[in-house]
Amino acid sequence: MTPTADDFKEALNKLFNAARQQGKEYVDVLSGDLHRQVGSYPGRNHRMPICCSVMKHHMKDRDVVLDGPCSGQGASLKIRYYLNAK
Repeated sequence: MTPTADDFKEALNKLFNAARQQGKEYVDVLSGDLHRQVGSYPGRNHRMPICCSVMKHHMKDRDVVLDGPCSGQGASLKIRYYLNAK
């Protein structure tokens, strides 16, 4: 089954919740890892642009892109999400 934006949102929120339960201040998310967790990556029917779009959409003011491809959409996109609003 091909992942949807909602699948990526759900997986991202699970990562956030797990990190909060562990008392972490932030969590670093790599798009390739997130997509592998959701499924269909690597493969011909991957949805990396959707995965990266969801990740960027979830960014807040304090969050920062740590690394990524020139196109902004690839398996090396890495975002640090701060878990507690300040």
